[in-house]
Amino acid sequence: MTSTTAPATDALHVAELSRVNQKITDGAADLPAVTLKDGSRVQTGTVATMLYNIALYNAGERGAVEAELKMAIPTLFKVGLFELFPPQQWIDGDNPGRSFVGTHARAYLNAAG
Repeated sequence: MTSTTAPATDALHVAELSRVNQKITDGAADLPAVTLKDGSRVQTGTVATMLYNIALYNAGERGAVEAELKMAIPTLFKVGLFELFPPQQWIDGDNPGRSFVGTHARAYLNAAG
């Protein structure tokens, strides 16, 4: 899936994810953003933070955790995670956090057309 997001929006998205992804570090280091071959920039640590947030979601946390999971979805598409594990695989099964991500990934994909 190619990005249709404007560069300024990409930069804002990377900055927001950078802030969110700090929750998986000791706070002493910033996780870098990297440039993909298509020229888009993505924030490293997003997959690890998503896994962490799924665990929080499964433990009953909502609100900010849901927003952070949704925020990660465009980056997860850019790095190909949903090509490896399509949204329906996330939805199927008995893991509520994975299902939440899959449902919102499918909605994102449908909205992108």
